[in-house]
Amino acid sequence: MDNPAKIPIVQDMNYDTDILIVGGGLNGSALAIALASVGFDVVVLDRQAAAPKRADNFDGRAYALSHASCQMLKVLGVWSHVGDQAQPILDIKVSDGRAGEGAAPMYVHFDHQELEEGPMGNLLEDRYLRRAFGDVIAELSNITYHNDADVISQATDNLGANVTLADGRELRGRLLVGCDGRGSQVAARAQIKRRGWDYKQSALVCAVAHELPHNGTAHQFFTPAGPLAILPLPGNRSSIVWTENTERAGEINALDDAGYLAALVPVFGDFLGKVELAGQRFSYPLTLSLADSFVSDRVALLGDAAHGIHPLAGQGLNLGLKDIAALAEVLATASRRGEDIGTKPVLARYQQWRRFDTAAMAAATDGINRLFSNDHSLLRGIRDLGLGAVNATPNLRRGFMRHAAGLSGELPKLLKGQVI
Repeated sequence: MDNPAKIPIVQDMNYDTDILIVGGGLNGSALAIALASVGFDVVVLDRQAAAPKRADNFDGRAYALSHASCQMLKVLGVWSHVGDQAQPILDIKVSDGRAGEGAAPMYVHFDHQELEEGPMGNLLEDRYLRRAFGDVIAELSNITYHNDADVISQATDNLGANVTLADGRELRGRLLVGCDGRGSQVAARAQIKRRGWDYKQSALVCAVAHELPHNGTAHQFFTPAGPLAILPLPGNRSSIVWTENTERAGEINALDDAGYLAALVPVFGDFLGKVELAGQRFSYPLTLSLADSFVSDRVALLGDAAHGIHPLAGQGLNLGLKDIAALAEVLATASRRGEDIGTKPVLARYQQWRRFDTAAMAAATDGINRLFSNDHSLLRGIRDLGLGAVNATPNLRRGFMRHAAGLSGELPKLLKGQVI
């Protein structure tokens, strides 16, 4: 990937870089690449050591990337590193039911052949995506990446933002971006408050190998305890995101592999034949966490640092990539106009672009989880009728498909497969 022409920013010897990114996970890495691709100098500060992110073994984690997110990764030169490892999502089936009884008669079938753009997205293993980001970052001379870099303080003034690291180093940039997750210290130090709640549910995440082919079909099966997502991986394997109430999830996670599988199989069913665990197991509590503001003086938040939602729609990483595409476009446009990229009017454009979409997605996932995560007989009847109605209405069904594919709303250029 060639370095682009440098965006014309007035240089000042007091700056170490244009943009400081705190957090070197998937969002931080993708943002660095997007910003560097339009010519900004970027410094990434990652608390983690380098070695774990280069691990070759499959650990069970994978991501459902929307069609739009895949388009963005193609523009940024990332997809060429991972495309051969991706599994297209050809169909999605959404159903309601009880564990051990299978799906209810009414369900929704989203068929990719109804979408002009092709598959609604792809499943990609965590190990391949992290490695690809690292490889592309290594190719870009205007990204400086620091591992083991723990930011302990930050300060802003009218011209820039400063950070101090645990080892005593100090860095200054025009803008500071927090990509440091739901417990964002960048947000806390900027005095940005958060709101949300605990779902009293936990996600059990793993992967399984199964006897029969999945045919590229993803399943979202709602049970009274919470949704079970079965997401196709290359070969006869699937990624599992299994929601249970927190107490039960803790009990299941404490079991050995045989006990864990014995608990999963009755919920999973036998439609893919015999199943066995593949890779590691993970568990994490589910909460809703929304920042009161995505921006502050010389500070911007994105990804989980700005919004953490219920995973039932698989949109967490996709929302972060939307943030990245929007912020990169806003900053590039502002810089080309000669504006200071860290000022409130510029950052307000980013917040205006992204805040409604993320709030709407948070409200939708919260509402769906509350509607389906119960065994109330009246609500079950309403749910089944609703699923049947969506399945029987082509225009409504295609609308949901376009939304799942990331093709609805005012899209930034990167998500449309265009260079900024």
